[in-house]
Amino acid sequence: MTDVNKPAPDAAGETPAAAVGEVAAAGSPAPTSFLEVRDLRVHFPTDDGLVKSVDGLSFRLEKGKTLGIVGESGSGKSVTSLGIMGLHTAGQYGRRKARISGEIWLNGQELLGADPDEVRKLRGREMSMIFQDPLSALHPYYTIGRQITEAYQVHHDVAKDVARKRAVEMLDRVGIPQPDKRVDSYPHEFSGGMRQRAMIAMSLVNNPELLIADEPTTALDVTVQAQILDLIRDLQKEFGSAVIVITHDLGVVAELADDLLVMYAGRCVERGPAEKVFYEPQHPYTWGLLGSMPRIDRDQTERLIPVKGSPPSLINVPSGCAFHPRCPYADVPEGGVTRTERPELRQVRDGDEHFSACHMAREDRTRIWTEEIAPKL
Repeated sequence: MTDVNKPAPDAAGETPAAAVGEVAAAGSPAPTSFLEVRDLRVHFPTDDGLVKSVDGLSFRLEKGKTLGIVGESGSGKSVTSLGIMGLHTAGQYGRRKARISGEIWLNGQELLGADPDEVRKLRGREMSMIFQDPLSALHPYYTIGRQITEAYQVHHDVAKDVARKRAVEMLDRVGIPQPDKRVDSYPHEFSGGMRQRAMIAMSLVNNPELLIADEPTTALDVTVQAQILDLIRDLQKEFGSAVIVITHDLGVVAELADDLLVMYAGRCVERGPAEKVFYEPQHPYTWGLLGSMPRIDRDQTERLIPVKGSPPSLINVPSGCAFHPRCPYADVPEGGVTRTERPELRQVRDGDEHFSACHMAREDRTRIWTEEIAPKL
């Protein structure tokens, strides 16, 4: 028997994400996941126009799981993380504040509508962030130990010697040699990898339930990158935290993330289990990211396959599918729908947690991936 209440698939044979439990707009039911972001929009007024850095983003994350958010620079990844941390409303951009709407639920508490003082109490204890550049995130005038102890004492009424002991313990936990001595070092006395480890120690000193790592391996050599990623994985297992890893490099999250969310022009274009996104990608932009990723099992004389063109201006986002000016398959759907209608995020198959925002029929995407894209990777 046909369920008359079930929304019909579209012309591509797919069901809208909102119809299969994807979190939707404000006013929807209470959250069931540890972290739920619902229709998040972060816009910045400028003299040239409204910058739509994040424009309708929704996702869920459970404790003990890792979500990788990937995309080119300017796609809205870091803006999303700062929005979750409540760091946009604290500052002003020129003379105008950021315009933020939607819902962010953390462990049953809505953050966007909460009192700023309440969010400040959560920041550092319930949720924490590893920033992209530890040299600028760490204060140059204070020792590493003082900065970690301050982060601990803000949320715990303990003596300085207790907080210092905790700082030494965390530096040792993240692999800093001679932590009892290096606790009194300044940031400039640490190498890049050690500064990143110190940032991780500071982020985890209060055992937060949500950890956001924004480009945690930028400017580090490949050996240190692997060490940092292994450290994040081990610490997540130890503390049971929910982790969001933000990066432009799919290789960084290949073995770290349980789920992947691909962003383009402030929106999600594909989301699903990491294995599905890597081996059965459903969006041409994801194909481009995979083609741009170096492979150790590939002949070094072979050229990478870059995504042609440049990311769009977030003030003047192209009509229809924002990716269509760069997409080699923009003309596959008939009628020019790619240039006139913005695609919804839709379930790839019934019962699947894999979603894609593309006008092409699933059969066309499968054929192109199998016959044209995958053999070149």
